[in-house]
Amino acid sequence: MPLSVIPRRGTLLHGPRIAAFKLVSARLVGSVPRLQARVADLNNAIDSNNTNSIPPSTFNSMPIREARPPTMVRPVVTALPQNRDEFWRKVPVWRDVSAREFLSHAWSLYKFLHAVLPDEVPYDKCSSRTQTRDEFIQDVFEGITAATMSVRMTPYILSRINWRDPRHDPIVRQFLPLKSRMIPDHPELTLDSLHEEADSPVKGLVHRYPDKALFLPTSVCPTYCTFCTRSYAVGADTETVHKASLKPGRRRWEEAFAYMASQPQLQDIVVSGGDAYYLQPNQLQEIGERLIAMPNIQRFRLASKGLAVAPGRVLDDADGWIDALIGLARKARRAGKAMAWHTHFNHPNEISWVTEAAGQRLFEEGVMVRNQSVLLRGVNDDVETMAALIRGLADNKIFPYYVYQCDMVKSVEHLRTPLQTILDLEARIRGSIAGFMMPSFVVDLPGGGGKRLACSFESYDRATGVSQYTAPAVTGRDKENKVYKYYDPVDLLPKDTDGGCVDGG
Repeated sequence: MPLSVIPRRGTLLHGPRIAAFKLVSARLVGSVPRLQARVADLNNAIDSNNTNSIPPSTFNSMPIREARPPTMVRPVVTALPQNRDEFWRKVPVWRDVSAREFLSHAWSLYKFLHAVLPDEVPYDKCSSRTQTRDEFIQDVFEGITAATMSVRMTPYILSRINWRDPRHDPIVRQFLPLKSRMIPDHPELTLDSLHEEADSPVKGLVHRYPDKALFLPTSVCPTYCTFCTRSYAVGADTETVHKASLKPGRRRWEEAFAYMASQPQLQDIVVSGGDAYYLQPNQLQEIGERLIAMPNIQRFRLASKGLAVAPGRVLDDADGWIDALIGLARKARRAGKAMAWHTHFNHPNEISWVTEAAGQRLFEEGVMVRNQSVLLRGVNDDVETMAALIRGLADNKIFPYYVYQCDMVKSVEHLRTPLQTILDLEARIRGSIAGFMMPSFVVDLPGGGGKRLACSFESYDRATGVSQYTAPAVTGRDKENKVYKYYDPVDLLPKDTDGGCVDGG
């Protein structure tokens, strides 16, 4: 169960004080105490004597400013009743947690960050500027307030971060928003940039391509990517977005199943969300068996980032989810149909020996696994990193499938790259790895044009940053002969530069 926080509506951050944030459970019907127990268990491990997992408290190579007093989380109440029952202290890992801490919704995140961060955090790559620990934490909480996605990170992914230099860590960059890093949104973006809701004949089912549909049975994920293309629906409401929630529901599911069965041209279904990792085993099994039973459906894919952010689940023989997944793969094969797991790795640092063991198990069980990456500025936008990611996936029997140009969604302008970046990456990597392990580098066209090879543009003006595409196979809703435009981030349009140190944004 991951660590999750969303900002409480109407709460502001002032100076060194951090406002209260609301913990939400990993499952919409889950238990907050259960979530807090997992978080506290992680904190307890950090507080242990395992020095290999604890970053040093200072950087010898950086100028250190005088330490400031630790930032305190503002309590929910200023006066507490006497003779109160501090019942949470019965939980061993919360034995020393005060009432004020326990009643502050932000205490778990704050405690974790305060434990793992050094006294001084490098701000730029030259280490000429720093933030104090408390300034960095304040930056995070202000980023959460401005972001479209709430924060949720699993213990596994938290452990893969270099907490000595978090501003430049590729995993932090994906999952932990920093307000100082954000830049104004492009004027042409929309929250639902791919127009998924407009292409939904029933709620939670996107039918854009003639033979393929996207089924969204849930809107919860094990981690929330700050750049999520489905930020209009995924996760809890934030300060900036009221979500079009897609909670699991029998009536909604039955409407989706009925539509899929009524469309003889439909042959391929993507089950996503949210994330299939957050379906209960019986729900996963039901969805798979319903699809296998439909004569028109020949293939289905389960989309989950779980293999990248919580691979240990695949190795847990007591977990019913992985048994349901493997069982569905076997049933599909016996029915002459194909099932695959589509996962989402973006950086080689996300791969560990746990990933290797999980990948090997899935390979031995006959589960096809493919990966879809998103091209992100400062994460995987150089040849060395992207090539290492592709090879790392291939070595673990995870087939690189797509590399997406980052979608034009709110509050992620600092993560987008120009189209030229993805074109250059493909040109330089193609030929260096076997063709069947080479992903397609694609743009999911704003406005609902679907996926097109990045290099298939009709025109691309590097000076203005505007590229134009057509999508002849995507029709309906006045899409015939439509021209779709993708816009490069304004701050990376060609201009004179004097070089110098790269800022920590």
